[in-house]
Amino acid sequence: MTEKNTVRCQIVEAAKKRFSHFGYAKTTMAEVAADCSMSPGNLYRFFPGKLDIAESIATEDYEKHLEALRKLAVAPNRTARERLHDLLFEELRRTYHKLEKDPRAYEMATVIAHERPQYANWMLANERKILVQLFDEAEQRGEFAIDDKEITAEMIQSATMKFRYPQLWSKLTLPKLERELDGVLKLLVNGLCPGQTSSAGSEAAA
Repeated sequence: MTEKNTVRCQIVEAAKKRFSHFGYAKTTMAEVAADCSMSPGNLYRFFPGKLDIAESIATEDYEKHLEALRKLAVAPNRTARERLHDLLFEELRRTYHKLEKDPRAYEMATVIAHERPQYANWMLANERKILVQLFDEAEQRGEFAIDDKEITAEMIQSATMKFRYPQLWSKLTLPKLERELDGVLKLLVNGLCPGQTSSAGSEAAA
């Protein structure tokens, strides 16, 4: 790791602590700089603004999440239905628990969504690639026959958007959200491969 990257990591870690304790809005660049034993001017050499630090924190966490989704998308000994179920439920549960556990994360997510809408588009594009990978695997196994995998991935995202950041859209409990997602998923998969019985989703709460 280069010296510049080391300093950037130091800044990100300091900002994480500040944001988690005081919140994004109440944290200043000067405070983060002081925590890193540097001047505010020096801090701006590494990050143009506070929102850029927040985006860096979100990206670090998101890349770990993407890796988990990739593993679910190609998990051995799981049908395409089951892998799609696992992937969508992982998204719901991970985000729900994260925002419940850390309300400050919710604050930062809403700021990034409002100030950097292109960031959400980047996230969706990454997740579509994973869905397409899942469809490719399913096609090779003779499970799904999809003419346009990119469009299908986009439509699945549209149909399940409520479950990506559930606290932004509703005040439902996790069991109720899981019940809804299970129902939506059954409709989606029945459209992808009509006539097949579904084994995925049996764990969702009533």
